[in-house]
Amino acid sequence: MTVLHLRGPALPGGEVLDLWTDGDRWTTDPVAGAELIEGWLLPGLVDAHTHPGAEQPGDPLDENVLRGDLEAHVDNGVTLIRSPGLAAEPPEWFGQDPALPRAVHAGPWIAQLGQFFDGWGRRADHDELPGIAAAQAARTGWAKIIADWQYGDPHVPEDVLRQIVERVHAVGGRVAVHSQRPGGGTAAVHAGVDSVEHGMGLDPGLLPEMAARGIAFTPTLSVLQDTMPRALAQPDSPSRRERIRSVGAHPALVAAAVEAGVTVLAGTDTRPMGGIAVEIRALLAAGVPAHDALAAGSWSARAYLGLAGLEPGAPADAVVYASDPRTDMAMLDHPRAVILRGVRVR
Repeated sequence: MTVLHLRGPALPGGEVLDLWTDGDRWTTDPVAGAELIEGWLLPGLVDAHTHPGAEQPGDPLDENVLRGDLEAHVDNGVTLIRSPGLAAEPPEWFGQDPALPRAVHAGPWIAQLGQFFDGWGRRADHDELPGIAAAQAARTGWAKIIADWQYGDPHVPEDVLRQIVERVHAVGGRVAVHSQRPGGGTAAVHAGVDSVEHGMGLDPGLLPEMAARGIAFTPTLSVLQDTMPRALAQPDSPSRRERIRSVGAHPALVAAAVEAGVTVLAGTDTRPMGGIAVEIRALLAAGVPAHDALAAGSWSARAYLGLAGLEPGAPADAVVYASDPRTDMAMLDHPRAVILRGVRVR
């Protein structure tokens, strides 16, 4: 294996570092003859909300599609993904293939009876949800709950979500919750879930509680904004008005979450894969400071998911740019090098 030598200002601190690969770990011990790569150094990018492996909602998991989706992530500097919901339990190579991103996942989605996409996930009554979630988290570390679905549908009650959290935490797992309506988001936060996904309509008054309890927020901002033209073209209805209102308020909510100290994670949610730079720039456009927007798709997300950044002994993932991407976010589309598990893959 070729030893790599990275040199340059390293984020988040900006200090100039010299790092060498030692297999899948960084070291500061010099290695003669190593391949030198210079530039601005970032811990490998993270997409914290992506659903690879299926072309359309309800489609079965396709291993060829899954591999292609993961290759698209790597091509764009993503070295770690979190999949809070997959069409099925993934193959054994998922997250282990040396040429593809590291991965954590929640297996198939878990929803109330009568909700979520046909063909995807597990639907169960309230008495069954905690046990199903705990069994999933025991296998993979995460469980993903659909707390609310269509306009007017009842959300999962707070007491049920609290039972889910207790059971999942008891096996050492974490709970991610899909919420796009105020009631579901409020119940999720009060129940003490580990992350709120999408979070449209979330009461800004809950942000201090989220920060205090370490509840992360993955706003999937860019994809929600992309749905606005379609919503505007629909006939008037309470559902349309709610969506327009909540999507319109989402950027300010995200900026307020960062200001309140909530851990905000960058996640793309939908196809095409590999669009993490678009999401990071959407956070910036929403008023999130450039440093924090980049953190949401790099070092902060890695820390939240249990991986260190550019330091001795940490997993050897990095993206190298010609200049500081915080001052020119267009740089995210043009990495000079992508290092994954100590190997230059781009």
